[in-house]
Amino acid sequence: MLDRLLGRKGLKERIEELEAERDDAVARMEAEEERRGEAARKRQEAEKRVNELETRVTELEDRLARAEEAGESAVEFRGVETLRPGRRDEVLARLESVETAPEGALSAFVADGGDVPGPVREALGERAPLVRRAAPTLVYADDAGLVSCALAPPLDPEPFHEWGTGFRVEAGWFRPTGRFAFALARSDTFAVGVYEGDERVDLETVRTDVMDEHDKGGFSQARYERLREEQIDEHLGECEAVLAELPADLDRVVIVGESGVVKRLDEFADHTAGSDATGKPEAALEEAFAEFWTARLRLI
Repeated sequence: MLDRLLGRKGLKERIEELEAERDDAVARMEAEEERRGEAARKRQEAEKRVNELETRVTELEDRLARAEEAGESAVEFRGVETLRPGRRDEVLARLESVETAPEGALSAFVADGGDVPGPVREALGERAPLVRRAAPTLVYADDAGLVSCALAPPLDPEPFHEWGTGFRVEAGWFRPTGRFAFALARSDTFAVGVYEGDERVDLETVRTDVMDEHDKGGFSQARYERLREEQIDEHLGECEAVLAELPADLDRVVIVGESGVVKRLDEFADHTAGSDATGKPEAALEEAFAEFWTARLRLI
């Protein structure tokens, strides 16, 4: 009775209600933490599977290339691997550690469609045709035959060949170095980041609603295509404006994405490449960035 008279009963009931809400909130929080942990585990498994599939695709692409090249020697690569950043750095460290007698280590870069230098042909013998198949690529071989591989870098150097006491492995061919811009360009999505090494310090994005097939509605094919091209043109105009405002002190500009779109923006680029990265601009840019800085290793 005193509790009721003094208002304590209501307070006690309210305390019980709040405690019940608290317990429910804690339970939801614990469930969410468990869900996040499971999601992180699944993501790691997915990334591992992606690496396995990329390596398998690379192997099949090489088999297809061999099948299409009539009259070429039947020699095959001893192995093929797509190197993501961690594995890439491990392989580069091994190449950099090799020391030989003077003129015991051969380094070369063969451009796509370029001639295979004489020293490379002499060092690899009957396996030299594999270099043309792998081009554009770096070639590393030593005079004892312990090392013999083709390594396609993200950024191609100018063609060269040289013998030395070690292999020529320059960080700028394989890793993000210096201050540069990296952009992903699609017909409806654009993102460009300014990077210092592998750290992004600035970001600009453009997202445009572009008609897709399911948006065609009652338009004729010709009108649909015209409207879609107008939307893409407007989108690319915004992309060009962003690229034109990039800082003047950049070491280079890399643009990747849809081939047709990249081609229309290549006047702003020092390097271009294809990319299938999709999604929201920032996430797609991160995916394309990681994809670009991979290297393809072929054992000769």
